[in-house]
This record gives sequence, structure tokens and C-alpha cells, in this order.
Amino acid sequence: MKSLLTVLLFSILKLGLRALYAPLKLFKAKNRIVYLSRQSNEKSIDMRLLETAVKEEMPDVKQVFRLRMIPEGVFKKIKYCFVVIGDMYYLATSKAAILDTYSITVSCLKHKKDLKVIQIWHALGAIKKFGLQSVGTKEGRDEKISSAMCMHKNYDYVLAPSAASAKFYMEAFGCGADKIKICSLPRVDEMLKSDGVSANFFRENPALSDKKIVLYLPTFREKEREAVRELKTEFIQKMDNYHLIVSTHPLFSDVGKDSRFFYNGEYSSIDLMKIADVIVTDYSACAFEAALLMKPLYFFVPDYELYKKDRGINIDLEAEMPNAVFKNAEKLCSAVKSGIYDHDALFAFKSKYIENTNNNNAKTLAKFIAILIK
Repeated sequence: MKSLLTVLLFSILKLGLRALYAPLKLFKAKNRIVYLSRQSNEKSIDMRLLETAVKEEMPDVKQVFRLRMIPEGVFKKIKYCFVVIGDMYYLATSKAAILDTYSITVSCLKHKKDLKVIQIWHALGAIKKFGLQSVGTKEGRDEKISSAMCMHKNYDYVLAPSAASAKFYMEAFGCGADKIKICSLPRVDEMLKSDGVSANFFRENPALSDKKIVLYLPTFREKEREAVRELKTEFIQKMDNYHLIVSTHPLFSDVGKDSRFFYNGEYSSIDLMKIADVIVTDYSACAFEAALLMKPLYFFVPDYELYKKDRGINIDLEAEMPNAVFKNAEKLCSAVKSGIYDHDALFAFKSKYIENTNNNNAKTLAKFIAILIK
């Protein structure tokens, strides 16, 4: 019943949006690119780097950022409706739209033929199933609701980091191979840049300079709190020469707070990966970013079989990284302490899923957008 009501509400919403959008399309398109996101209220690193590259490539093109997370609370959601109307205006009057997540206005409306829509999904790859791949699964959206929301429609192009990943992206976005463009996200440029962040970190944290830093970057899921507790307990008991930093998903930000795992300073997850000696994750796409650095990368997945069943995965970690996958925190810590690591398997993993590891992804994408709108 709840599902049917949600479908009805979305259907009514679509009709209203389309009625409002029709007259807006009568306005002439300006020499402008609009960026849309529900991931954050701030520019992502990919958007910042792309913005700079577009300025260099097309200094006469204006760039507008429409970045707003859907807020909690009825009144704030009503206010958010005006944000959606603003998004519609910019879609109707821009030459290109860049987005890094699902957008109601992009997917539910019929746009001018001249508007080019590029999906630069906010992750560098996909270990777990996502988008349309996860529809109908225990952790995914209901099929009827997904259909009513026109999930991932109207993209002209979708960025994928490699040919191996392209299959996942075609399934996730419901598109053909003709819409896939193999190009890594601009953040790869930042990952490969030597910027002295380690020196700054240890200047602010001198007590950690004689310890090896282990960074744990879990994805957002029900089992996250339990996995974090298990790993932290093992480190407290047996890993004296190591310092564990837990950088959790923003929605579970309270999980990582503990004075024994504290550090001074403000550092992004990319900064922390550059600082770390060892990186541990689970199903998070940060595994691909970590692989770029060729540092020992481990997967702590105590719920591996359950997660495959409930959510689904694109990459069989046990097959591709057999010596780096652990379901038990004690065995994981023993492997880290041994110092033995299969770097050949890591290199194969990196090469397969991230094709362009040169420092030119932002420029490449900017040039592609320039071709589209000129």
C-alpha cells in the first residue's frame, strides 16, 4: 500500500514538474554549464577540478553549481521544492548539465535536444551493485517506485573508469555502450599529485610519527558499526605499533569518534589515503582510489556472503584479491603485521578497473564537454 501511494505521489509530482518546465524551455539557452548534485551542499573534488579545467578550456563559458542535499523535515522539504524549480530553469537555459548522482529534474523531464547531459557518478568504480542494478534487492529501491521516478533516464553520456567497469555502468544506468565514455574522474589527478600532505599531518601529529597508520574506510551499511567495533577492539589489544584511523560514511560519522583513534587537523579521505601505510575497506569504491597509490589494500568483509545476497556485488573480491580479503578481524591484523603483501594482485586490480592513471583526466573531460557544446 505504501509503495502504491509513493508511486501515485511521484506520478502527480512528475505531471506538475513537466507543466512548469514546458514554458521554461522557451527561453534561449545561454553559454553555460550547470552542475547538479544531491550528494553534498559543497562542490565535490571532481567538480572543483573540472571547473578549473573548463575555465582554461572555455573561458567564455559560465559555470553554475546547483548542489543541495534533500533536507530532513516537512517544511524544509517544501522549501526544497523551490530549489527544484531553480534547477529546472538552469536545465532549460544551459548547454550542458553535469551530475554525479540521480536527479529528479534530469530524469523525469523532457529536455531540449541541444542540452547535453553527462553523468559523472560520484564513485571511481563499483564493487557493490548500484543504481538500476540494485532495484528490487533487499537494500535497493522498489521496482515500481524506481519506474515512477524514471531512475537514471535522459543521460547523453556516462563516464566509466575502464572497459571492465563499463558493463556495470551500463546495467546501473540502463544505457548502451554508445553512451559510455571511458574516462577516470578528475579526482585521479589529485590522488596522483605529491602535495606534502604527509609532512603536514605528522607535523600536527608528532606522537604518531613512529607508528604505522592504518586507515579504515568502510561503506554505509547496517553492519558497519559492528565491523568498526570488532576492528577497533583487535587494534587496541594487539596492534601496539600501529595507529588506526576510522573514516566512516558521513551518515555514520559518530562511529569513528574515539580518543584512542584521534588525530589533529582537517584531512579529506584522499589526504588520509596518502598518509596511510595500510588501507582497509569493505565494499567502498574508495578501494579503487587506494589501489592507485599501490599501498597494501585489504578488504574487511565479515558479512561477505550476506552482502552478496542482499545487495549484490560486481567484483568477486575473493577471486581477484584472494590474499587481501578477510572476514575475521584477528586474521586481518595478523596479515597486516606480517608485512607480506601481494602487490602483483593489487597492480592487476588497479590496471583492470582504472584505465587512465595519467594526470590529465580533468582536462580530457573538459575538452570532451567543449566538443559537445560547441
